[in-house]
Amino acid sequence: MHPLHDYVVKQLADKLKDRRVVVWYDPRGEFRPFVDEVRGGPRAAAEPVAVGVAGIKASLAEYAGSLFELRAVVEPLVSGDQPDAVVVYIPGLAHDAKASVLMELEKAGRTWKPELKQLAKNVLLQKYTLGVVDELLPFERKVSYEDLARAAAGNSGAEPPSILRSLFHDASGNDGLLTAWLVSDARDAEIVSKEATRELTKLVKARLGLDLVAADQTPGPLAKLRAIVLRYVLAGEFRLDLSCDPPASLESVAMPPTKDEESAVRELARRLRAGHADTYAALADRVEEELGLRNAKLPAGALGSFDTFRFEERALLRHAGELIANGKCESALALVSEREQSFWLDRDIARKAQWEATRRIAELGYLAVQVKASVGKTSGDAAAWLDAYVTQSGSGWFRLDQAQRRMEAWVANLDEEPEERPLAVVRHAYEDAVHAMAEGFTRALGKAGWTVPGALHQTRIWSEVVSDKPKPVAYFLVDAMRFEMGVELAARLPKTSEVAVRAAVGALPSLTPVGMAALMPGASASFSVVEEKAKLGARIDDAFLPDLAARKKHAAARVPKLVDLALDELLSFQPSKLAKKVEGAQVVLVRSQEIDHAGENGFTYQARQVMDTVIDNLARALGKLARAGIEHAVVSADHGHLFFATDRDESMRTDAPGGDTVELHRRCWLGRGGATPAGCVRVAASQLGYASDLELVFPAATGVFKAGGELAFHHGGPSLQELVIPVLTVRTKTRDSVRPGSKQAGTIEATGLPEAVTNRIFSVTFKLPPMQYSLGAAPEATTQVRPLLMAAGKQVGAVGMAVDAQFDRATGTVKLEPNKPVTIAFLLSDESAASLRIVVQDPTTDAELYRSPADIPVRLGV
Repeated sequence: MHPLHDYVVKQLADKLKDRRVVVWYDPRGEFRPFVDEVRGGPRAAAEPVAVGVAGIKASLAEYAGSLFELRAVVEPLVSGDQPDAVVVYIPGLAHDAKASVLMELEKAGRTWKPELKQLAKNVLLQKYTLGVVDELLPFERKVSYEDLARAAAGNSGAEPPSILRSLFHDASGNDGLLTAWLVSDARDAEIVSKEATRELTKLVKARLGLDLVAADQTPGPLAKLRAIVLRYVLAGEFRLDLSCDPPASLESVAMPPTKDEESAVRELARRLRAGHADTYAALADRVEEELGLRNAKLPAGALGSFDTFRFEERALLRHAGELIANGKCESALALVSEREQSFWLDRDIARKAQWEATRRIAELGYLAVQVKASVGKTSGDAAAWLDAYVTQSGSGWFRLDQAQRRMEAWVANLDEEPEERPLAVVRHAYEDAVHAMAEGFTRALGKAGWTVPGALHQTRIWSEVVSDKPKPVAYFLVDAMRFEMGVELAARLPKTSEVAVRAAVGALPSLTPVGMAALMPGASASFSVVEEKAKLGARIDDAFLPDLAARKKHAAARVPKLVDLALDELLSFQPSKLAKKVEGAQVVLVRSQEIDHAGENGFTYQARQVMDTVIDNLARALGKLARAGIEHAVVSADHGHLFFATDRDESMRTDAPGGDTVELHRRCWLGRGGATPAGCVRVAASQLGYASDLELVFPAATGVFKAGGELAFHHGGPSLQELVIPVLTVRTKTRDSVRPGSKQAGTIEATGLPEAVTNRIFSVTFKLPPMQYSLGAAPEATTQVRPLLMAAGKQVGAVGMAVDAQFDRATGTVKLEPNKPVTIAFLLSDESAASLRIVVQDPTTDAELYRSPADIPVRLGV
């Protein structure tokens, strides 16, 4: 036979395989020659005849004037439980969908109404390009089955086979051919020498609607034609995407004349980006410059959903910043979400980092407005204020502090500063909300006699939480960890851990010697803040605890079999050494001073980095202790902190009270006498339950005293951020690091590892191969992993962003799909690391799924 016959047979066979019965309407009788070919001759009788359709044995019945007669001869073939394969061919009659005599057959089987030209076109496109086929099959030309069969067979008189298809033999379809030609001139010489330019122009005309040459003219140089087509495609997509009038520079570029050709332009632009990203970027930049689009006066809100040109991404980011600055943070968030898969962002981690900064700025701005409005409506007692701050149902005010920390940490690591105005507006909104929160809570706390009814007090954490835990137990004392950081720590722990987070109210003043002493054994029965030998400290029974040495001595005397470790020390231990160190211990006391040390010493930038690494390193420490046999743990803090973007303004600084000063800090004064400055509140130590004649003065809201110390990071006062601390109870179940049926170590592939880390934000691409599972284990569509940066046993960085994957910022995990490359942007948080390894963990078990083969040196600024 011939290609057209074979193609129609295949289509018919597919229908028969699907439903066994095909009712075939052919109103113009175009397929009569084909049916005769299948049957072996013209219709000779009313009875069905046996035929073969691509190996399927079937009966062929043909309409000859009576549908009732046709139904009668077919029904015996389909009435059984297993109907025969039947083709019911109806030439010269249109289908009546509402009142068909053959409706039962049609519903039981398939109704088929093919068009000869379309089927023939599909066959011819396997041999010719679209422009040639369109010339063979113009809309108005009447062609018969025989004509088309000859053309498909390549018989004499038909168009010669496509030269372009032979030149671009590795391209898929017409769009693939055009894409390959647009991105490279490598085949131009052959196109010219083999006289295929005319065929190329026909293809462009047929597919895109662009007439490159008049019928009586010779096509121009291919380089010029390529530039014209490229401008047409990119300008076309850009113009179709605009919701405003296009710039005047586009008037010289033709527009696609039909909807089909508009779709073709969009598809070709998409293919260029998807398959030839590097080349597309250079070509698009050239067209953007040629058309002067970078300087075009276009409203950013009118730019479409496709970033055809690079300038669009930057214009939209500026627009997002303007939305934030004008208080439209929700709109800015929507814009960022819409554009996060932009071609230009996926290629440039530095630009994507700017968009991530804008997202975090907008999130903080949105929350600041919501929280301040909620603060304005709060009028209950101190317990109501505490509950509003710590509730984890989704509306807790602590989320505002969490968003601020995340934003400031991200902005601090950018090589290029974000737009100043939106950042300043949002920082101001945050400070306003915290100011209102602190003012209201301090007032409510004073009215309640400086207590929060029903709340767990810091002095009772040892007696009511730690003492009740099964032994051995780890007790983490984290200096300056805010409540929101405790919530984030809980989210970072393995899913197999049993975790609960509650809030406790710290002892006043919220200073390290006071808060750390309040966490000690015996504090619930006897605790006072006193002065002794010109030193401020806490007294528990007869023990005066002004510093770490005194607290360590006190704890060792009160707790038998106590092991005391610094967090850094714990993380540096090898597993065997750690197990030996804690063997036989009843309580393992773990101290972390990293946050407060960085903040108090004026290292604002380092403090922001440390906060993120401390949370992750606490999670690692809990896991290490669990594997060493210490499954139970309690994590708490001496106090929280206020941490603003910049120094407190002069208007926020207050003169000290004077008098007999024992200690003066930014957020509190302790002493006797003096005058209470305007905007401050004085409370006697006895009102706080202390056996002391000291007096305390706090600046109201978020003001500070004119004293030494950091002007952006401070604590000591009674704000919710300073006074409310987290109490985590954790049980980390020990288990095998790799389970049967689970992902195995070494199953993740990494590419693009840097020779050295020269920027705080850098990217690596990971791919999860098809997983191998043990017998009975179910395959998973996605795998959740936690990528990390590690150095000397400590975490020094984590994921900042993920391209083409779902990233959970709360847990630091990314979802990978088998065989899908995902680019991870890492954020180096600890610049003191001389080198690092890239590690990927299973967040459920902490099992390592990948570790970079060698140390990667850190050379920032190189």
